[in-house]
Amino acid sequence: MILVTGGTGFLGSYLLRALVQSGKPVRALYRSRIPEQVNDIREKVEWVKADVLDLGALEDAMEGITEIYHCAAIVSFHPDKRDEMFKTNIEGTANVVNLAIDAGIRKIVHVSSVAALGRAREQTALTEEAEWEESGNNSNYAVSKHLSEMEIWRGIAEGLNAVIVNPSIILGSGFWHDGTGLMLKNAWKEFPYYTEGVNGFVDVRDVADAMVKLMDSSVSGERFILNGDNWPYRQLFTRMAETLGKKPPHIAAKPWMAALVWRVEKLRSLFTGKRPLITRETARTAQLKVFYNSGKITQTLPGFRFRPMEETVTDVSKAYLAAQTAR
Repeated sequence: MILVTGGTGFLGSYLLRALVQSGKPVRALYRSRIPEQVNDIREKVEWVKADVLDLGALEDAMEGITEIYHCAAIVSFHPDKRDEMFKTNIEGTANVVNLAIDAGIRKIVHVSSVAALGRAREQTALTEEAEWEESGNNSNYAVSKHLSEMEIWRGIAEGLNAVIVNPSIILGSGFWHDGTGLMLKNAWKEFPYYTEGVNGFVDVRDVADAMVKLMDSSVSGERFILNGDNWPYRQLFTRMAETLGKKPPHIAAKPWMAALVWRVEKLRSLFTGKRPLITRETARTAQLKVFYNSGKITQTLPGFRFRPMEETVTDVSKAYLAAQTAR
């Protein structure tokens, strides 16, 4: 029996689908409700109401489990989510590691992030050998993922059989109120501005596939960058807009403009109570040119290849367009 934490989330839902389609028995955690995005496989998964911060419930959920995919995490760049994010991402991972060791779990595949690799140096492709550097420029999310990954490494030192994946920005359809959906929303509304930044992107289906293959392999004590390609943000939003039949972004957003926008958004949030659409961290990241090298995973897993990013962006854009016209 396989346990998936974070199975109701974006990546977790795709992973569950891949496991179910392979015929493997799966148990998944949920905290409050099971989203409609997994309705197609809902009856094929054993659902357990539990939180990674609840030791008793988590221990019960691990009964009879041999493998764990640890996907549960909070992703946020808003300062007011820092404490909750740190608690879930770090303490929650420590709980999973400790109980897995006690339960004699065969193997864990842990979802980290390229953010845990440390500060990205422009024009230099980061690899798995990158070392974390303490810096005031590290986002709270990056710090939380670095420290949660440290819990996995601690577990490995204590005898845990585990593999870590470090995905770049994950693209996929279905969860339209976050991540990819917010990007497509900007393209749909013909947001005219673009930044000169570059970042890594990966298809959610490829991340799930790589995780399953790594679990089934003999690989242990390793981390793997999962990155389909490095694309300029302008190229990404232009391709999205073209597929949606919308006008692509055409005005370059200078750094001073981004700095002004996040300040205005912060002020707006104070009056409306709504979270800002752009924060200091996201405004800064959008201007950076960062590159990731994912050669290690393709060398380790024979036959594994990432989908062309053009295909991924087209697929998610078409799915978003279908969702909009179905309203």
